[in-house]
Amino acid sequence: PEKTAKRRAKHLNIHEAGRSDCGVKSNIKSIPGVMTIRGCAYAGSKGVVWGPIKDMVHISHGPVGCGQYSWGSRRNYYVGTTGIDSFVTLQFTSDFQEKDIVFGGDKKLVKVMDEIQELFPLNNGITVQSECPIGLIGDDIEAVSRAKSKEFGGKTIVPVRCEGFRGVSQSLGHHIANDAVRDWIFDKGGPQGKARFEPSPYDVAIIGDYNIGGDAWSSRILLEEIGLRVIAQWSGDGSLAELEATPKAKLNILHCYRSMNYISRHMEEKFGIP
Repeated sequence: PEKTAKRRAKHLNIHEAGRSDCGVKSNIKSIPGVMTIRGCAYAGSKGVVWGPIKDMVHISHGPVGCGQYSWGSRRNYYVGTTGIDSFVTLQFTSDFQEKDIVFGGDKKLVKVMDEIQELFPLNNGITVQSECPIGLIGDDIEAVSRAKSKEFGGKTIVPVRCEGFRGVSQSLGHHIANDAVRDWIFDKGGPQGKARFEPSPYDVAIIGDYNIGGDAWSSRILLEEIGLRVIAQWSGDGSLAELEATPKAKLNILHCYRSMNYISRHMEEKFGIP
């Protein structure tokens, strides 16, 4: 209909051979502060890659809306006691207010981390999932993370620069999250020093499976029945220890290429894992 065609004109176009972009209006970066029905870089990092890691607390750093919007929307099943040693279905947010935008949120982030340590002492690590305002006002989440890690006796604290406006979809958030694992887990001496197990010739890791509805468990059962040993799941029902152990695997089995090809390529180049 004419009325509908007019309203949808900017959202529909004919793709021409040889062009990488069909020029529709939707292929633009998210606007900070505007809720969108599609994913953003924050969604790709917090909602997909980091969020299912069960024994770490993942802080949605910014206004409450993003954390609330992404809270419990995916069925990332896990084994553990929620609020004791597993935190996937809980929402942790720094709940930015106007004064935090004006004066900065670093002090608030410090307070949130202190509260997490007091209320959930069995957490094995913390990530800071940045929302749009963090990148806009220039908060130094890396400095806060380093300082609190030292204060907490070397606890793994990972700052993730996944502000939503960085990409036009979740995909860049996957990439940013993968790079954060590389820089803050692998490159901090963790894998060699903390992976306490005897390697075997049949060690494999399931990469890019988020155990939505328990599907990673099904894959794991099949792999173990044919004689392989699954030493890590990324990241459904996964743990920090499994991330640290993965460089000792003999093979990475990649399920979701889109979200985990970056870290898999890195492991192939650096650790020789096919």
